Amino acid sequence: MRICSFLPSATEIVCALGLGDALVGITYECDYPPEVRGKPVVVETRLETQGRTAAELDAQVRAFLSRGESLYRVDDVALRRLQPDLILTQDLCHVCAASPEDLPAVLSTFSVPPRVLTLAPKDLAGVWQDIHSVGEAVGRAGRAAALVAELVARVERVRAAVAGAARPRVLALEWLDPPFLPGHWVPEMIALAGGEPLCCRSGEPSHRADWAELLQTRPDVILLMPCGYHLAATLAEARSLRWPPGWWELAAVRAGNVWALDANSYFARPGPRLADGVEILAAILHPECAPVPLRAGVAAPAFQEVA
Repeated sequence: MRICSFLPSATEIVCALGLGDALVGITYECDYPPEVRGKPVVVETRLETQGRTAAELDAQVRAFLSRGESLYRVDDVALRRLQPDLILTQDLCHVCAASPEDLPAVLSTFSVPPRVLTLAPKDLAGVWQDIHSVGEAVGRAGRAAALVAELVARVERVRAAVAGAARPRVLALEWLDPPFLPGHWVPEMIALAGGEPLCCRSGEPSHRADWAELLQTRPDVILLMPCGYHLAATLAEARSLRWPPGWWELAAVRAGNVWALDANSYFARPGPRLADGVEILAAILHPECAPVPLRAGVAAPAFQEVA
């Protein structure tokens, strides 16, 4: 089988099912597992990302969307050369990855078009179902079932470990400038890890928020998890951002309870590593009873405690 993945989470799922060698095409963002790096890239971004701030990236995205243009470029020449049997794409967020709308013109040039499997998970159950769907499509249904069972067991282990602990009020930010609140599976992950997610609901899209409203939520813990950012980029953005008036007076900020996260690896991609994300959150919110200790390189305090 020859597989082209149009989103990093699908790349991770295929590799977790033991079919990394069958991946013949990936996106410019596919960086995990490390062995996929160097495979032919069939999807590129049209955004200018190098050296851009969060506000500048947001402005570019809004400009593309206002014109009704895709943020992604599918390399039709490379795709025809690779002749995939299966293309994995998504229809959840047209900002996050290429979508089915990017395909018709390309597929029309194939004499025998490949099968297209579209993923659109809205919560953890949807992510686990997508793993089953990919497993069935690639002939690894049994391995997919075993993988899902393992992931569900890890998440349940966290839930049980923190069940009796007090639940801190958690403000998570999916984008920092302007502020966006997370949706889909992230509020569920926070709740499973023993927190009370503020101003966001599981299964719903992320949405833009107002700083004045957010500052009134009185969070105990603040999570900085900008979509697409690894830990170093999150820390750099947090420490260079001009935060709104009142930010530095928040109790969570003064107590040093603002955490920068590797959102790209453990929260933004609907794949197997979301189980790691739940474990990471539990280690932050409940270090005294979390079943897995916090690893280096996945999260760090964004600022020093304010005296």
